[in-house]
Amino acid sequence: MLIRDLGEQALLQKLQRFCPPAVVGDDAALMAVATGQSVVVTTDILVDGVHFSVGLATPGVHTTSPADVGWRSAIANLSDLAAMGATPLGITIGLGLPGDLPVSWVEQLYEGMTDCLTQYNTPIVGGDVCRSTVLTVAIAAFGQVLPEQAILRSQAKPGDAILVTGVHGASRAGLELLLNPDAGAGLSEGDRHRLIKAHQRPAARLDVLPILREVHRLQSPDPVPFRLAGMDSSDGLADAVLQICRASGVGARLEKAEIPMPPVEGWLSPKQALDWALYGGEDFELVLCLPLDLAEAIRERLGNAAAIVGSIVSDAEVWLSQSDGQPDVALDLSQGFQHF
Repeated sequence: MLIRDLGEQALLQKLQRFCPPAVVGDDAALMAVATGQSVVVTTDILVDGVHFSVGLATPGVHTTSPADVGWRSAIANLSDLAAMGATPLGITIGLGLPGDLPVSWVEQLYEGMTDCLTQYNTPIVGGDVCRSTVLTVAIAAFGQVLPEQAILRSQAKPGDAILVTGVHGASRAGLELLLNPDAGAGLSEGDRHRLIKAHQRPAARLDVLPILREVHRLQSPDPVPFRLAGMDSSDGLADAVLQICRASGVGARLEKAEIPMPPVEGWLSPKQALDWALYGGEDFELVLCLPLDLAEAIRERLGNAAAIVGSIVSDAEVWLSQSDGQPDVALDLSQGFQHF
């Protein structure tokens, strides 16, 4: 059955079964916020042919199943909440749908979202649908955070360490394997699977937030401000560092040798692997700038799942230091992905 055969009201009834019955059914959702918490709101728009490929916008290019589109759409928003230090409360979903799209595709989209959101105890609390020639998924996510524990881009200071979670470049490598199945010679089947999963089913690093708060409490038993700058690496590691530096009025020095990258030896050149780590995007890891003692304590707690990759400096520029004797490289936003 196609969307145009089912109709709007019948489609909404199908989709409402993915929402808590007590929340949906009115013009808007009522959501409670804990006393003293601030509301955090974020929005992402994902478009076929730009953020995912299901074969509609670009016939013959199909890298993402409906369920994976749902998963990645949810993660993009949950990652923004994590980057603000916020705990999720719920999401709303706006869909622009071609009339000749199968109803089953939309149901699988919601199944993928639900599989993802269940892991983070986050409900779907509403949404909207409309007819569109381009398949579009627009999500607004809501979270809460104590104002003094919010993570802001503008809080980096000279001397701070730059701590990153996870690896960078894995999602871009996974996309390349999906676009070119013959690529990746020399990769083990396990590594190939992990890279593809990094693209199709990434994680939001909400798990890091309790560790940040606990380490801060242990390292600073006296009441002191909770200060760290950060954002997620949805647009690449270099983009995140540059955005933080611009908001904070500082610069940074990254150490190439310290940047954690996925196992791509024998497939990608070191230059290509580094480029994808810096600019590939959609790894949805956290990039945090904070005092060195706190960064080292967090790295110890996270083990191999985190690395200190550089430091904040007073000069306004961001440089990549190359330990192999090559000259330092200046990084700027123009080298990453831009919609326009």
